[in-house]
Amino acid sequence: MTYVTQNWSFDPFIIVVAVLVFAHEVGLARLRHRSDPLRTRRRRLHSLSFYAGLGVLLLAVDSPIDFWASDYFFVHMIEHLLIAFYAPILIVFGAPWIPLLFALPVGVRRKVGRFVMLSAWSRVLRPLGRVVAGPWFALISFNVVMVIWHLPVLFDLSENNQTIHIWLMHGSFFVTGVLFWLQIIPSHPFRLKASPLWQAGAIMSTNVVMFVLAMALSIFSASNWYAVYAHVPGVTLSPFADQQIGAAILWVCGDFWAVPALIVVLKRAIDEEGSLSEVLERLSHRGTAVGAQALRPARTRAADRP
Repeated sequence: MTYVTQNWSFDPFIIVVAVLVFAHEVGLARLRHRSDPLRTRRRRLHSLSFYAGLGVLLLAVDSPIDFWASDYFFVHMIEHLLIAFYAPILIVFGAPWIPLLFALPVGVRRKVGRFVMLSAWSRVLRPLGRVVAGPWFALISFNVVMVIWHLPVLFDLSENNQTIHIWLMHGSFFVTGVLFWLQIIPSHPFRLKASPLWQAGAIMSTNVVMFVLAMALSIFSASNWYAVYAHVPGVTLSPFADQQIGAAILWVCGDFWAVPALIVVLKRAIDEEGSLSEVLERLSHRGTAVGAQALRPARTRAADRP
């Protein structure tokens, strides 16, 4: 029981979460005065998902999970899964973007809009924004970040430098996680730019990357990769056994997010194609529209409004 009740920390991130919750509630209140009751109820339900995502982030960085992650590699893998997958999933589904924008005063919102759309910087910001928010950038950056931070030299560097650990490692996991899930989960006002078949491919390829990383840490390795876990005082679990448990967590927990997400996008593909057989024909290149076109992101796709 002491593993649960002890070693909680007061991280400045708690203040950030409190400010975000307050701002979100202010935005919801302002939107309530200009929206119909149905849309207001929908925003409130989505806000619960947003707050749950913030709670998962707090669990990852302020609970004993963060404390024990310094001693045990497998706990660190649990922390990474929470930050890169489960928190972004909940936050993207919660679609907090419009309420947070409306938390700003009207004058500030107008200045931000003019800066983004009409200023001299807009010629750079808008194309850059389209690239960063694009499906391929999201998919590639998410998987690259997941792989490079598990390279021994970068992993050990982050463990020995908390600024790198918190702001670069955890920050990149979370930001690329949000970008990745914005391609799969409707999150007003962002539009789903990728086809359901592309989304299915993105989910499966990311899961494959996790499997390969897990196998590299366990089956294809005969020793511990990370020097920071080699001589931790008071830890009796061998570093290599610890690494194998962490690899198993990556391997098994990959299905916990991938399978439900894959079911959702395949149902979306069936709704679009008309039947499961049509989806399978397109995947096997036997349908009327064959080739790589079926797996390319669509130019536009309307998102479900909250």
